[in-house]
Amino acid sequence: MPNAMNPENSPSKTVNITSALKKVAAGSEANAEQTEINDLDNSELYLNRELTWLAFNQRVLSMAADPKTPLLERVKFLAIIGSNLDEFQMKRLGGLKQQLAAGVRDATIDGRMPAEQIAECQVKVRELHAEQNRILRELLVLLSEQDIKLVDYDSLRDGEKEAQRKNFIENIFPLLTPLAMDPGHPFPFISNLALNLLVSLRHKGGTTTHIARIKVPVNKDISPRFIKVGDEHKYVKLEDVITHNLDLLFPGMEILSCELFRVTRNAIVEVEEESADDLLAMIESELRDRHFAPIVRLQVEKGMNPTHRGMLAAELGLDEDNDVYEVEAIMGMRDLFEIAFLDRPELHDSPHKPIDHTRLAHDSRNIFHIIRERGSLLFQYPYESFTTSVERFLRTASTDPKVLAIKMTLYRTSAEGGIIDSLVQAARNGKQVAVLIELKARFDEAANIGWARRLEQAGIHVTYGVIGLKTHSKVILVVRKDYNKLRRYAHVGTGNYHSGTARLYSDLGMLTCDDMITQDLTELFNYLTGYSPPPTYRKILAAPYTLKKALLQKIEREEKLHTEASPGLIQFKMNALEDVDITRALYRAARAGVKIDLIVRDTCRMRAGLPGISENVRIISVAGRFLEHARIYYFHNGGKEEYYIGSADLMTRNLESRVEVVAPVDDDRLTQELRLIIDVQLSSKKNVWEMKPDGTYEERTYDREDETVMSSQETFIQLASKRKTAAAKHRQTKLREKLLTYFHKRVLNES
Repeated sequence: MPNAMNPENSPSKTVNITSALKKVAAGSEANAEQTEINDLDNSELYLNRELTWLAFNQRVLSMAADPKTPLLERVKFLAIIGSNLDEFQMKRLGGLKQQLAAGVRDATIDGRMPAEQIAECQVKVRELHAEQNRILRELLVLLSEQDIKLVDYDSLRDGEKEAQRKNFIENIFPLLTPLAMDPGHPFPFISNLALNLLVSLRHKGGTTTHIARIKVPVNKDISPRFIKVGDEHKYVKLEDVITHNLDLLFPGMEILSCELFRVTRNAIVEVEEESADDLLAMIESELRDRHFAPIVRLQVEKGMNPTHRGMLAAELGLDEDNDVYEVEAIMGMRDLFEIAFLDRPELHDSPHKPIDHTRLAHDSRNIFHIIRERGSLLFQYPYESFTTSVERFLRTASTDPKVLAIKMTLYRTSAEGGIIDSLVQAARNGKQVAVLIELKARFDEAANIGWARRLEQAGIHVTYGVIGLKTHSKVILVVRKDYNKLRRYAHVGTGNYHSGTARLYSDLGMLTCDDMITQDLTELFNYLTGYSPPPTYRKILAAPYTLKKALLQKIEREEKLHTEASPGLIQFKMNALEDVDITRALYRAARAGVKIDLIVRDTCRMRAGLPGISENVRIISVAGRFLEHARIYYFHNGGKEEYYIGSADLMTRNLESRVEVVAPVDDDRLTQELRLIIDVQLSSKKNVWEMKPDGTYEERTYDREDETVMSSQETFIQLASKRKTAAAKHRQTKLREKLLTYFHKRVLNES
């Protein structure tokens, strides 16, 4: 493949990746004849962003295929993949199709034009769909064996059909609006991701065929996708109930066919923030525009009448060969969450309750006193409680009379938990509260508009960030009048301030009163809420102005400090490695001998294990019951080790187009905790996939019959439990010592 970045390069400057891969296949050692390497811009060195993200979904899908995964958890993973692929079509393929329509001819660093990426992605998506269908067929049999049955309407008993007809009349019929399609009735608007029935019918005795569309009104409270039949765990699909009761909707008509279809619309809507008078109004307008965005995919049930399929594709402006997907099993598999969350504990993962941080669990003092005494505290979610750490921090700040001000960034949050309530309470208590709400958080825009209005009504200073940038950082700053001076306290995290995802995502957070970090955050908030110019910082690394440059400098420093006596080591844990400049710098460091360990959840441009290029690089991906979401950046730095945590992935958008905060962790106790996380994940075998030189992943092998083998996530659950037990014993020991001392003194006094 030619070098897309510099087609003028001579053949002598091109890295022969094919040769390198052949050496790997032949088992050549690190000291074998090396491939000449002069050009780190060669397109074959870089993997494609979209294809590596789809490969991540293949790894998630393997969790659904694994018989060791509890049955309803396997269903959950199928639903996750269904949701992920919907989002992929909306965001990634939608964006690529926009590029294609705009005539973009620039190739990506991996050498692919937009049309090539679309074609390759569509092939991979179809493969994933086929695997989904295969796994679902297997799971339906296993569910039936556990008396959870998804049945066809025709298999229902007469009494069950009668009950479903009554349910249809009372709860479904009023929500249906059949729309005719003929010269007098134009083709109707089709909502994004909604299920639709295409009904072909005619008057009894007539010869003219009519076509109508019915939107399937899925509503979890009134008309769920899977309707319970009787008192058992037996379910029939909503669209089947509608299909078999169409005589009530079209009385006196003959139903010829009823076929299911679904469309996916582009979620990428271009907006011009700089010209907006009101950002909130602009985002509301964007949401309306997205509702009518171009369609990028049509899904039809397998066996749909070819004429109907072609008519739909033509009306929707789609290429029937490439943009139409036949669905063999359940259309809209994300709705399987309804089944996945059934209350059958024996079919789920064993319950996990986050522990209270051992430094907070039995200490009822004001949390600011604890932080001041400890300096910093590190939290690992969901193994430790979000409620008794972050929410306690904010709740205390809202009522503590010595707290004067609270400043916070909100990217995503929820009604559940106390984040919003604490901010409102703080304002009511007379504290100065300033919140930056990111209105452009994809798919959370409407919710964030609601939160912004509620906070404004409470008298809170609400801002929407810096024009042209998304504010993705996860930071809280509290200003408090301590006994001797004003002191600032902060939380820096890797995950959103969202109590729901804090139980499902693996994240990190740090509470600190470090003077330099809190001073940096003060200046950051001044930049976000006012017109202060972007500052230089003492300790934090912040995008878009300092983070990327600092990371590149630290990678280069590792390369320069590398010696045989003191080998260089870089270890990153993140969701994605997409930025070309960072990837290229890592290649240079690896070529110089620096050992590089990458724990990457999904997108990864770099190849591991290429002789003479990246043989010092190990890349793994971790899957499990929790979504890996934490970011850790480690540099050996000639023995003066550096650890950072924060909100940023190594993607160009994060490093150049977002406000991100990455903070150093330099307390020895805390760095030991980060070291443990890295070491456990790098050494685990279960639920770990390792990249091969060709860019594909292979699951690490282990004895699947050995029940003692644990995944890294299972290990962290066990370690958290042991910490809790040890802390409780320590507390009991100290309590016994205090009691013995007390009674000993009392006895001495009495004598």
